[in-house]
Amino acid sequence: MVLNHMFGWSAYLGDPGSLDFLEQLIRENMAGAIGIYLAVTVIGSVVLALPGVTFAVLAGLLFGPALGTFLCVVAATAGAVLAFLAGRFFLRDSIRPAAMKNKYLKKWLFDETGKNQLFVLMITRLVPVFPYNLQNFAYGVTDIRFGTYTVGSFLFMIPGTAMYTIGTAGLADAGNRTLYIGLALLIAAAVIVVGMLLKKKYIVEETDGEK
Repeated sequence: MVLNHMFGWSAYLGDPGSLDFLEQLIRENMAGAIGIYLAVTVIGSVVLALPGVTFAVLAGLLFGPALGTFLCVVAATAGAVLAFLAGRFFLRDSIRPAAMKNKYLKKWLFDETGKNQLFVLMITRLVPVFPYNLQNFAYGVTDIRFGTYTVGSFLFMIPGTAMYTIGTAGLADAGNRTLYIGLALLIAAAVIVVGMLLKKKYIVEETDGEK
């Protein structure tokens, strides 16, 4: 809603001519549109370090709530995997010192605490105190397994992605606007609540306990 107020997306998305043109273009070139979207998202998120919300909004607009969410999560996961591999095989000497400067990444990714890796991945994906682009590279210099990282990243990216793709689809689809925006708000509320609970229990309490 804030982004819509700032950039006036609803005016563009509410224009039947613009939406009809996009829908027709996508229908006639679905495979090409998907390929271009995936490539742009991977390059934009890894090389250019653009905010993931940009690609989630684009996916919701171009492909709708269900396919848009799936494609965005697939592309975001692919980007995260590339960053992981770069960190593991090419950037280890530069990424580890940078990650160690963030006290939360240092605590959760590099301490030998014996915590479940998938659980740690969930926390770092859902709690917004961890620099997202940096953590993708930082996981490459930990001992987390590639499969665990890939599957966990895919699963834990779904809620945050869905609230943007579904919300954008609601702005673009007048017939289902109330349903989609309502669902997006419910997902957003759930993500915020879970993130706050995880932060309170596993970030704030541990930080207080170390004082």
